[in-house]
Amino acid sequence: MADAITPRSVDFAQWYNEIVRRAELADYAPVRGCMVIRPYGYALWENVQASLDRRFKETGHQNAYFPLFIPYSFIEKEAEHIEGFSPQLAVVTHGGGEKLEEPLVVRPTSETIIGHLYAKWIKSYRDLPLLINQWANVVRWEMRPRLFLRTTEFLWQEGHTAHATSQEAQEEALRMLDIYADFAEREAAIPVIKGRKSESEKFPGAETSYTIEGMMGDRKALQMGTSHYLGQNFARAFDIQYLDKNNELQYCWTTSWGVSTRLIGAIVMVHGDDQGLILPPRLAPIQLVIVPIYKSDEERSRVLEFTERVAAELGRAVRVKVDSRDEYTAGWKFNEWELRGVPLRMEIGPRDVANEEITLARRDRPGREGKWTVPASQAAAEVDRALADVQQGLYQRALSFREEHTHRPKNWDEFVTAVEDGFALAPWCGDPACERAIQEKTRATNRCLPLDQEPLPQGAKCIHCGRPAKTMALFARAY
Repeated sequence: MADAITPRSVDFAQWYNEIVRRAELADYAPVRGCMVIRPYGYALWENVQASLDRRFKETGHQNAYFPLFIPYSFIEKEAEHIEGFSPQLAVVTHGGGEKLEEPLVVRPTSETIIGHLYAKWIKSYRDLPLLINQWANVVRWEMRPRLFLRTTEFLWQEGHTAHATSQEAQEEALRMLDIYADFAEREAAIPVIKGRKSESEKFPGAETSYTIEGMMGDRKALQMGTSHYLGQNFARAFDIQYLDKNNELQYCWTTSWGVSTRLIGAIVMVHGDDQGLILPPRLAPIQLVIVPIYKSDEERSRVLEFTERVAAELGRAVRVKVDSRDEYTAGWKFNEWELRGVPLRMEIGPRDVANEEITLARRDRPGREGKWTVPASQAAAEVDRALADVQQGLYQRALSFREEHTHRPKNWDEFVTAVEDGFALAPWCGDPACERAIQEKTRATNRCLPLDQEPLPQGAKCIHCGRPAKTMALFARAY
């Protein structure tokens, strides 16, 4: 099965598309730019949801749901917001066979309609903070769609909060950024750089936008999640006010933050290899697949009985699947589950049954290096240890890869070479015109101004224009 997959080194984009479709994560929909998320891909998304949802609720957020259709006038109320989103809007002008009195926008993001409702719900300082999240679909008219990475319709979560003070809102925006980074590193096994977006790259209508940036397997950057401090921009546009303790009206301070099914694309691109997916155990829909091996009916009976006993014990702690299909050979099954990225495989044959043992194989270490045999009595402990080791190993491998391809250029020529290979961390003047010129010359964008700033060298000059530098910035080509 894996022989027909385009190698990553030959054509990374083609490899990605083949893996996503052949591993049955997603497929193209009849509508251009849309995708169908297949059961295996949706199971992966459900695990992402569960992990993030738990974190949200632990920090006091509640889930709700807001309408898919938004009055066009709402989008127009915040000037920067409408300017930023206009090219991507899908607008409904007719319904029920008649022209609508006011066009409706198919939700690109929900700051406007949620702002409208917050203005009705918030009356007093006692109503604050208001911490709401929704799991939903959104529509943005993409010109260059790619499965999971950029599609016209995609799934995400969007949090929206309102606070009594600027400080509380800023703390909330950074708290959620930390939650995203913790999820990316602990669950998805992807190291990320936390940073602030430049003025030209921030979310339309935000005062400050924060991001987590990951390096993909082709050394490009991917924005994996964002958190926005909106100041009072949307509060003033939608009249979100509250009576403070002195019985005076004040405008709220708000935030919004979100991640999407783009995270699945990141997992594919960071961890996958020429054989297919490699899924981090904490998110994998199937953590362990057991392949029973037999030739005769008599062997089949003994092997399956032993297999079911082992699977029942392990199933209390891990997500297990027994592949007992007779119409496929063991070798075919090995290739299929490698393609699907199952972190751990267990093989049980007649000899294993006779010796009361099991053979394990790690997906991240193909061949003999990743294969070993242990007594069946130790299976639960060994599987638990191996899954933890795979999880940590994937993170460390991704971190080493990122560090190997992150550069600190000292001049423009070194910068051009650096963004050809990966990330360039360089001094920058802060001028949007300079930022645009860098992109035009190199196709590299300003991904963020890292929160963990390295001190600027004394007298540091902008890597491009040579004027005094104000900050270190992370530049890279990106999705």
